[in-house]
Amino acid sequence: MSEAPILRDTIRSNGREALQKNIQAALALSEAIRSTLGPKGLDKLLIDDEGRTLVTNDGVTVLETAKVEHPVAKMMINASSTQDRIAKDGTTSTVILAGEMLQNAWQLVLQGIHPSTIARGYRKAEQYVLQCIPEIKLNSNAKINETVVKTSLAGKGHYSMQEVIAKVSLDAVQIVVDENNSVDMSKIKLISQTGGRVEDSKVFKGLMLPKNRISSDMKKEVLGGKILLVDGGLEKKNVSTDLKLNVGSIGILESFRQEERKMLMQQVDKIVEHGVDVLACRESIDDDVKSYLVEKGIQAFRRVARSDLNMLARACGARLVNSIQTSRVNDIGDLVSSKNINIDGKDFWIVESDGKAATIVAKGSTVDILGEVERCFDDSLGVSVQLIEDGFVVCGGGASYVALARRLRRYAETIPGREQLAIEAYADAIEVIVRVLAENAGIDPISALLDVVAEQTNSNSDQIGINLTTGKPGNMLDLEVLEPQGIVKQALIGATEVAISVLRIDDVLWAKQDLEMPELPEDEM
Repeated sequence: MSEAPILRDTIRSNGREALQKNIQAALALSEAIRSTLGPKGLDKLLIDDEGRTLVTNDGVTVLETAKVEHPVAKMMINASSTQDRIAKDGTTSTVILAGEMLQNAWQLVLQGIHPSTIARGYRKAEQYVLQCIPEIKLNSNAKINETVVKTSLAGKGHYSMQEVIAKVSLDAVQIVVDENNSVDMSKIKLISQTGGRVEDSKVFKGLMLPKNRISSDMKKEVLGGKILLVDGGLEKKNVSTDLKLNVGSIGILESFRQEERKMLMQQVDKIVEHGVDVLACRESIDDDVKSYLVEKGIQAFRRVARSDLNMLARACGARLVNSIQTSRVNDIGDLVSSKNINIDGKDFWIVESDGKAATIVAKGSTVDILGEVERCFDDSLGVSVQLIEDGFVVCGGGASYVALARRLRRYAETIPGREQLAIEAYADAIEVIVRVLAENAGIDPISALLDVVAEQTNSNSDQIGINLTTGKPGNMLDLEVLEPQGIVKQALIGATEVAISVLRIDDVLWAKQDLEMPELPEDEM
């Protein structure tokens, strides 16, 4: 019986050829962002289809913006995105580590070692280094926290910008942290403003919204009151069906309007009955009830975005109701204060509550700079949360990776068989961070790595890394170059998962795509 052409419409590569192509794709992606790593890293200019530009050295931004088709490259981008979501930093390191692990694995494959053996060795190496991280971690404190956040911003903007963003981020996280040292990031709001210097960025206690009360006659500040949040409005209802009303006299039309106003006043009376001091609606508030709200001493805001209403609900312990008629006493939240302030000619509404919330006003002189400032705040807030919730750091400058590699080599000596070579290859791979940092600073990468390894061994210190200013080994704790342990841990986990996943692929099937002629308009046919 002849073989059926099952894969007739498929391009297939398998075995060593498939592995080689996959590793080439991974290395190409790694090389694309290699030059952005570290404080001496360079920026990338990204241009989209419409000619819009973006200048950044944030690895995950570069990767997620680029158009990538190869599935292995997409796997690495997913690992970088996961790193960004969990650790908020170390996205470039994850991709570089994965690329180096695969490159070292390919050298072992050329020596006749099976990819499955390499994958098992890599898994053992990963498990061992994760056990070793607690041996090199340090306790954090308030001073170290600010240093760590500034380290995460190294290479992004100038020093004064890093200092301000680090301080503002830590202050915002400290405002919302609860008694269990847990931080709800949804209680931190970021408002961007073009104009002014980055150093003018500030953090405010409470939620700040770009809103003003609907009438200047209303109280400018309410202290210790109740708030009602409505996912609707306080306005006349439009008739939903097509109706025709034949009005025989002016009096009938006027009585119709009076009834509408009466219904609105009844809703205000219900608000007063609930003891509400502040009203916020997603839709409009009718002008006919403004004076009545002022008379009842209620501060009102309209056209508040639903996302902002949800943030207010979490902060004030309120429930978002569909309408005032259906509201109950249990739906009403508590607030410490509600006030309107003016910053640089713009009106803002600030709500403070026992639920704790913070608002960061980020500033930048241009739209492009402001975009980079927003990305910096996103990273620094994530790092700040890790520091508060975890409380442990490790030395930067590649020191932690070299310390783990030294331990791995001693561990490899205890593993029999070819997996020992895979563990040693893993140790070589994680040392790539020192080499890339040195390379981007114009320092000889091989000499820098050898000097750091020798200094760590001779001084028996896990705190020795590469000093990018002098090009020599230095104590990273003394130089205040530190990072959360969670960043290193997640980078190693993500890179290892990608490397092992690629090593386990021995067959790639590409569906053929036939060329199709575009359909011509009827007038051209």
